[in-house]
Amino acid sequence: MPSQWTKLAVAAGATLATLGVVVLPVASPAMSRTADQGPPGPRGEFERLRQRQADAWARQDGAAFAATFTHDGDLVTFNGEHLRTRRGIAVGMQYYFDRYIPDSAIRYLGERVRFPAPGLAVIVRTTCLVDAGQSDCREGSLSVNTNVMTRQRDGRWLQESFQNTRVDPLP
Repeated sequence: MPSQWTKLAVAAGATLATLGVVVLPVASPAMSRTADQGPPGPRGEFERLRQRQADAWARQDGAAFAATFTHDGDLVTFNGEHLRTRRGIAVGMQYYFDRYIPDSAIRYLGERVRFPAPGLAVIVRTTCLVDAGQSDCREGSLSVNTNVMTRQRDGRWLQESFQNTRVDPLP
């Protein structure tokens, strides 16, 4: 039986579709391709980065999570803390993993990708957390995040900025 948060996630996707926003389903980490099997081009690189980040989350590895960011990247957490630089993101995320984040996996519920300029991509994703041993989204974990991706001089794409916002429906 789907939880209220899973139902809310589905409803959020339906609302976005009604508004004309394209929502693409994204496989859960267990169903995703391996890093060398993703689709070609920028979207394939984004998928591989997303998978690296999901794997780092599942291992609770702050440094690996931060490795998906530029050296001077920014991450704004769900509670509004601003982590600055790859090193700061690594330290901050490890602190969260060690003290506040239980064993869990990120479930990707949908995304919208656009390219406002060459070498720049904006990805808006809807996600939730699934606790270890569970199958439904954890109550209160539904989030919408914005990822600003930039192509580096060597051609790789990395996250420049990441803003995570918890969904908190109005009464």
